[in-house]
Amino acid sequence: MSPSRQAAKARRRTELLSAAGRRFAADGFHATTLTSIATAAGVSAPAVYRHFASKAELLSALLVDVSEQLLAGGRAASQEADPLAALCLHHARFAVTQPDTIRVQERDLTSLDPPSRHRVRRLQAEYVRLWIDALAPLLPGTDAAELSVRVHAAFGLLNSTPHGLRRSGPVPDAVGLLASLAHAALTAER
Repeated sequence: MSPSRQAAKARRRTELLSAAGRRFAADGFHATTLTSIATAAGVSAPAVYRHFASKAELLSALLVDVSEQLLAGGRAASQEADPLAALCLHHARFAVTQPDTIRVQERDLTSLDPPSRHRVRRLQAEYVRLWIDALAPLLPGTDAAELSVRVHAAFGLLNSTPHGLRRSGPVPDAVGLLASLAHAALTAER
């Protein structure tokens, strides 16, 4: 396959995943049809099958891909001078730009086949570990359970706020604001 054909195929795959994310977020995995995904992507239903064997494979690709991307970005952020601030910024950027994917993950993770669900959970656990490792030096003596609660609470803040942004309207530097709020929540005194 020529490089330009490979690039076109990769673009189409990305377009299909994006359309699937929008449709799954709007209607839920079970209520979404491949035809509605194809329509949202601007292709025919048979064209979807050139990239994905089923709606379940689309969901798996969407959630595994995003989990891998989050982890890769988290690993890069962990190498920054202030890893926690970099992680907060990385995740805030994700939350603001991909609220549909967050909604799909929250609602339809259990619809994944067991191997895909296990893979997503493993990637998520590695991502959480990066956050705990970045937070621990800032809260010396804090036990692992509390660090985990703090990290998950920050994810709740980051992942739910973009839904509110849709209702409130544009906020100047929403990513920076969310990153700052998450950092403050993570390091707040008891």
